Amino acid sequence: MEAPATALEEVEANIALACKRARRETGEVTLIAVSKTHPPEAIEPLLQAGHRVFGENRVQEAQGKWPALRQRYPDVELHLIGQLQSNKADDAVALFDCIHSVDRSSLVKALGKAMDKAGRRVPCFVQVDVGEEEQKGGCAIAELPDLLAQAREAGIPVAGLMCIPPFDIEPAPFFALLDRLAADNGLTGRSMGMSGDYETAIMLGATHVRVGTALFGQRG
Repeated sequence: MEAPATALEEVEANIALACKRARRETGEVTLIAVSKTHPPEAIEPLLQAGHRVFGENRVQEAQGKWPALRQRYPDVELHLIGQLQSNKADDAVALFDCIHSVDRSSLVKALGKAMDKAGRRVPCFVQVDVGEEEQKGGCAIAELPDLLAQAREAGIPVAGLMCIPPFDIEPAPFFALLDRLAADNGLTGRSMGMSGDYETAIMLGATHVRVGTALFGQRG
């Protein structure tokens, strides 16, 4: 695996090329460096290279490594991209700048209360089960309008929609579906695309891509 800073340059170049092909501005796409399971010493080279947007899967893991890093890099923007338990809502609102996995009414209620208590409004993406996979998180497509209404009523800023397409299937149709659902619901944000398919996602409207392996190598 090449050095993270070199990998960052390559990913950024790929994003720029995908944007050019899609006739989009590079600034329309936010690269979230997925640092889950990687220790601070693996993250620091990307911070030193100037990258500031990172993604974590678990609240407890992020609590263990990011406060110290943020003391040195206070302008870091931290995104929660993994599933969130309702009983961790207070901690998530305190630590993260964006949450990508809102997928059920109970979590909407918990986050709304946590934001009220903290006096802090954290933008959230609603995760959609585009592949109709019961084992994955995400709300059913038919339930999306109701969940969006509940989120807005709870005072949650809805940044857009998020999806994780089924594995081992061409992801493009699922990205196109999420893009259409976002447009139909008047949302600008589309969190979709990972290390193996972020360029395809950008071609189909992604505004946030979640890239881990291409930057850090295999998870620790």
